[in-house]
Amino acid sequence: MTKPENAAPCPENMLLPVGKMPQLRVMPAPSDANVYGDVFGGWIMAQVDIAGSLPATRRANGRVATIAVNSFVFKNPVFVGDLLSFYADIVKVGNTSITVYVEVYAERNRLQADTVKVTEATLTYVATGEDRKPRQLPPLESLMGR
Repeated sequence: MTKPENAAPCPENMLLPVGKMPQLRVMPAPSDANVYGDVFGGWIMAQVDIAGSLPATRRANGRVATIAVNSFVFKNPVFVGDLLSFYADIVKVGNTSITVYVEVYAERNRLQADTVKVTEATLTYVATGEDRKPRQLPPLESLMGR
């Protein structure tokens, strides 16, 4: 599965998504980058995994584990000092699994006027019990009253 059908194409300079709250916002430090200030892809992947797990954990009403990175595309580099915003939406729910689409935007020099989409990914999580084995997702109705 790739990005949802309603995902828009990515121009180079853009604004952050309107009407959506990011799951995570973080600024990479020098220790997250090489000597040239380019942030390591693995560091970005870890942050994407954290951001994607947040809506999955809410939907599962508990523990989840990453079982697949279905797609991961780096569109633009990330630099030390960029403010990254991670947006995550559930795109598919199974019996025990939840697939999440994550988009990452960088505000260069912390100026929203210079914002680029840097990454998009689709990850699948599985709900797990205390024994860390897969468990059924709770019905959506049972989560509405919380």
